[in-house]
Amino acid sequence: MTIAAPRWEMSNVYPSLESKEFKAAVAEYKKQVAALEKFYKNKLRKLGSKSREKEIAPVLGEAVDRINRIQTLSGTIVPFLYAHVSTDSRDKLAAKTLSEFEQASLPMDKLFTQFKAWLGEIAPKLDKVIQQNKTAKAHAFMLKEAAAQSKYLMSEAEEALAAELSLSGGNAFEKLQGTVTSQMTVEFELNGKTEKMPMPALINLRSHADESTRRRAYEAETKAWEEIKETLAACLNGVKGEVNTLNRKRGRKDAIHSSIEAARLDRKTLEAMLTAMKDSFPMFGRYFKAKAKKLGKEQLAWWDVFAPLGRTDKVYTFDEARDFILENFGQFSPDLRTFARRAFDHRWIDAEQREGKRGGGFCMDIQAVKESRILSNFDGSLDQVSTLAHELGHAFHNECAHQAGKTPLQQLTPMTLAETASTMCETIVTEAVLSATKDPKEELAVLEAQIQGAAQVVVDIYSRYLFEKEIFERREKSELSADDFCEIMERAQKATYGDGLDERYLQKFMWTWKPHYYSSGLSFYNYPYAFGLLFATGLYAIYQQRGAEFVRDYRNLLASTGEQTAAKLARKFGIDITTRKFWDDSLAIIGRRIDRFCEL
Repeated sequence: MTIAAPRWEMSNVYPSLESKEFKAAVAEYKKQVAALEKFYKNKLRKLGSKSREKEIAPVLGEAVDRINRIQTLSGTIVPFLYAHVSTDSRDKLAAKTLSEFEQASLPMDKLFTQFKAWLGEIAPKLDKVIQQNKTAKAHAFMLKEAAAQSKYLMSEAEEALAAELSLSGGNAFEKLQGTVTSQMTVEFELNGKTEKMPMPALINLRSHADESTRRRAYEAETKAWEEIKETLAACLNGVKGEVNTLNRKRGRKDAIHSSIEAARLDRKTLEAMLTAMKDSFPMFGRYFKAKAKKLGKEQLAWWDVFAPLGRTDKVYTFDEARDFILENFGQFSPDLRTFARRAFDHRWIDAEQREGKRGGGFCMDIQAVKESRILSNFDGSLDQVSTLAHELGHAFHNECAHQAGKTPLQQLTPMTLAETASTMCETIVTEAVLSATKDPKEELAVLEAQIQGAAQVVVDIYSRYLFEKEIFERREKSELSADDFCEIMERAQKATYGDGLDERYLQKFMWTWKPHYYSSGLSFYNYPYAFGLLFATGLYAIYQQRGAEFVRDYRNLLASTGEQTAAKLARKFGIDITTRKFWDDSLAIIGRRIDRFCEL
């Protein structure tokens, strides 16, 4: 809480929520949506499977152009609103304005659903139609994907009703979870001073050097979640119940079905990756046991999982973190360093910990200004430096798409590929430090941070996958209690961490504060992180072989993630993600780091 960190600058997007510029943008959005509605009624709906290709092509191209213009507006207005509500959940004007815009967005949600249904209707002619229009041809992947997915749509009336009800259902529960958790404060004694700490700051104490502080923070966190667990259980039941109902009505096999198709994967690829991850648990178990031994224990308690090792006296100021990141980004690519410097210099980052601000970190793309905004909760730790690098990777991904002239529809990237640049940027920073250090204690600290992150993304992510899978299955039969959620979470952690953790001290309340579980629009917001880690690890190994020549192809990959499947993009680098070998090879790289950690 004593680390000085910046707040982001949003005034170049719009001066304020009450400014004439913001109000004009909202008015223009509504005007364009109304015009699209008339266009659909007067032109697009008059064409169907019996119409000639040359009649359909120009109308399809115009529809895509109109949607892109609307997406540019909403892709600016929504991040601007979210920048306010995510950093101050008590901002009543922002909350009200966001709710109003969500209502105003319903017609567009319905129109986009109708557009997908229409694409499904003309699917037999779509290939020929696309070839006859420049705009349609540039958006071929998205159009064909939408046409294929249209078979999982309900009737037009049902989809419209679902969109309206979501604002009072899953979306409302998601907001409630965010509001409750962001406004929580806990009185905690730190360095001889008792103060009210927001939950993100309390959670960050899990990486404090002093064990008694970590344990007290764990106990304080557990007590705090205990007091509001029923509220959050109601939220989670509401979200998962809505998703189950809609998946069933849309003809989905299960929640994973819609998730893997949104991720542009198939079950074979997912199973190959998950099986490789599961088989790596004994390897990570060696790390957990080695870490416990270094801490003078037989097993790790939860409050030890994130304990720093090695030279831990380093606390970064925000300026030091910035310089550290810029230096190491520059070793990978001057373009990456120049881009990151622009993000720092133009205050794209809100890193200050404060009450009312959401925990964790994220990156938002702002379409109209072709910039990103990054949220983090910076506490001076190496872990938070890595978080900054991670989120800057997302921003660089956005930059590559903007520089390549990609439209909003061409930028619709699945989470699996969205984590590629972020994980790569983390790897760049830690690998550069490892190669430069000659101090064993410093090497141990960096290795620890690197492996700890990998353990979270492989071992803990798998536990979250198991948790969410069981929640969806059991929610089909009845609501679950808060204690049910806790029991399932603990069992999932035991299944993945094994004897690496002390079973008496797990984190049964992990489900309360992870916002990913509360998104009705994107289920299984977990395994894509594992995909991102292992895919980026494999790409980094290729970079080490090819050097600077790799960077050009890598930038092209990032610019194209909204226009191809993960498997096709991977094949451009000679990677086959449908078999276990690639995943095993990437995990083996982490295994060598664990070997070195155990040596130290």
